[in-house]
Amino acid sequence: MSAWPVELRSTDVVLRPLHRSDRTGWARLRDANAEWLAPWEATPPAGSVPPPSFPAMVRELRQQARLGAAMPFVVEHSGRMVGQLTVAGIAWGSLRSGTIGYWIDRRVAGRGITPTAVAMATDHCFRSGGLHRVEINIRPENLASLRVVEKLGFRDEGLRRAYLHIDGAWRDHRTFALTAEEVPDGLLARWLATRGQGPAPS
Repeated sequence: MSAWPVELRSTDVVLRPLHRSDRTGWARLRDANAEWLAPWEATPPAGSVPPPSFPAMVRELRQQARLGAAMPFVVEHSGRMVGQLTVAGIAWGSLRSGTIGYWIDRRVAGRGITPTAVAMATDHCFRSGGLHRVEINIRPENLASLRVVEKLGFRDEGLRRAYLHIDGAWRDHRTFALTAEEVPDGLLARWLATRGQGPAPS
């Protein structure tokens, strides 16, 4: 399996590349969740360039993907777009690490979709993507995301002070990580086992 582009499937969750044709569905989903996502969304500091348009964002992410620096996925559940997951900041050399960021439609939150998507992406990074380490950075106040990494068994590596500019200010984040050696049989298989499900193909 090639690292990118790729489509990953498990039960009723699918990760597929983000396309320009997703613009309408993506915009509707973001509008419907704007208030819910605002406390956790990165914002440009005063005086910096405003966020890009959707086409510009897709173009930039696709360029990063071609360079091996990112994997931008749409999250689908039961055939419907419900969020986005991006493996970004991929570093090679002696580090071989990437950072997972995600958001999900509030209407389907709490159904295990996000942990499943994160587990699928993590396994792909380790098995086909050539990475050794994956991290997730979460605001200490984001209890829903903290539950995701807790369910999946990511290690808490500590607090990063004023790590990202979010919702108008520089915010602290906690860093959680896994290395390939910690999940030799796959993170998805481990996660599904905790839910009483067998492993699913990726």
